[in-house]
Amino acid sequence: MINKKITGVIFDLDGVICHTDKYHYKAWKELADEIGVYFDEEINNRLRGVSRMESLEIVLERSEKIYSQKEKLALAERKNERYKLFLREMSPADLSDEVRVTLDELRSRGFKLTIGSSSKNAGFILGQIGLGDYFDAVSDGNNITNSKPHPEVFIKAADFAGLNPAECIVVEDAEAGLIAAKAAGMTAVAIGWAYDSEYADVSIKSFGELNLLC
Repeated sequence: MINKKITGVIFDLDGVICHTDKYHYKAWKELADEIGVYFDEEINNRLRGVSRMESLEIVLERSEKIYSQKEKLALAERKNERYKLFLREMSPADLSDEVRVTLDELRSRGFKLTIGSSSKNAGFILGQIGLGDYFDAVSDGNNITNSKPHPEVFIKAADFAGLNPAECIVVEDAEAGLIAAKAAGMTAVAIGWAYDSEYADVSIKSFGELNLLC
């Protein structure tokens, strides 16, 4: 249990509430193949928790061509359009029973629940999995200018929900997100890929363990 007052829980979306990794990978892989750049799952893992344009820069590290900013924006948009097509395959079946039950339990105990995601597709994804109007606030890539590890997305999530940052925990599966949470003055809870991160205040092996922390 966390030894301080907690009034709000801020969740990253991809890899925490639901899993869209395979769709991101397919979209980046198709783009990389089209422009003749090597891309694999190891490189894809470096894209966790960072913005679309920062992800593109990582993808282009192996490119022999130097792209202009205009060309980069076009490439990023091409990837995103393909990604959104893949996201249409998502449904409420992509929300696990464990996540749904845990969210409902936290809400019943009076916690405010928000999303803090760098994704500009957060609203669409939430709608696809049946959580379109579920959260008290959503802060995402559409309302921030700085991506994780900058704390802006989490600070705004707390502000939108009327929460004190010091009374929030952030649940993240990416190290960049954990760094952002701590920079925002929040408690950083690691899950999934970030479980062993040195930046975590607490690590959990399953989503349901959140009920034991708060």
